[in-house]
Amino acid sequence: MCDAAIPDAVLAWYDRHRRVLPWRAPPGATADPYAVWLSEIMLQQTTVAAVKSYFSAFLAHWPNVDALARAPAEEVMRQWAGLGYYSRARNLHACAKTVSAQFGGQFPDKEAALRALPGLGPYTAAAVAAIAFGRKAVVVDGNVERVLSRLHAIEAPPPAGKRLIYAKAEALTPAERPGDYAQAMMDLGATICTPKNPACALCPLNGACAAFRAGDPARFPVKAAKRDRPLRRGAAFFVARPDGAVLVRTRPPKGLLGGMTEIPGSPWSEDFDEAAAPRHAPVAANYRRLARPVEHSFTHFALQLSVYVGEAGADMPAPEGCRWAAGDLENEALPSLMRKLVGAARRREFGGDA
Repeated sequence: MCDAAIPDAVLAWYDRHRRVLPWRAPPGATADPYAVWLSEIMLQQTTVAAVKSYFSAFLAHWPNVDALARAPAEEVMRQWAGLGYYSRARNLHACAKTVSAQFGGQFPDKEAALRALPGLGPYTAAAVAAIAFGRKAVVVDGNVERVLSRLHAIEAPPPAGKRLIYAKAEALTPAERPGDYAQAMMDLGATICTPKNPACALCPLNGACAAFRAGDPARFPVKAAKRDRPLRRGAAFFVARPDGAVLVRTRPPKGLLGGMTEIPGSPWSEDFDEAAAPRHAPVAANYRRLARPVEHSFTHFALQLSVYVGEAGADMPAPEGCRWAAGDLENEALPSLMRKLVGAARRREFGGDA
């Protein structure tokens, strides 16, 4: 199979085997740019399975970009809680405001204009241009990288490998049905050309695939050498009143977990001193420390938090920067780390005392 035949083969396969996804327009229907954009932002660094419920909840709350633009930032963050990579939610809201105020609620249909919107990098701008507006754009996500790296047996690790993959993608992207082609390549990577145990016998491109011919498709894409992730440590203080209210605070709007709700605690550092943890307590209380720290992984570091549980008096005021939240915390934008921490605190499996 020559390169010129690849787009037609992929599209023919897609017409028979395309996935049904809540944000994807049915065959022959016009795509909704808002749904395409929302899904692409949510899918960054996140699986389709994880995104489906969040996507449906966002559409139920805010069925169009103008509605999302009018939403309070805190509510957007609360709905996003648990999906991770929280700068996406802040950029999502900023983009909705821009589209509503500057473009009359209509997304621009050119890749360059989309790229200028908050939170839309090269991939997302290309995906929205191709899928929502039928523009010829080079769309390369992780699934597409895997398909193309195997198809051409690209030996170079990143960043050189990524440049080669993009060049191959650019050469193959068709002028006709570019949105369907982009989604077809994504589906091919997600369902056939999977990271482990790819179903090569079912692949429409196996006749052209260099990695398949070599007998080792799972070796691609070649990865860069892994870097060790540093371990940071810290302490968190779970304080509750007799009525169940929990002491919380909001993180700064920018930076890691920006704008999200957290349990008060110490800074996170590689040289954290456990003996000094009590000085970071937000209020005076009799604290007991859980037997095991809460562990969490971020992209660039691992984290261990010692959890101290204390009880406050019914009339204790919240210190500056903190507030008392209803005990169920359902109206708080708790990221996954803080949900894990709250769960551990409520199980009260204690070890030593503070």
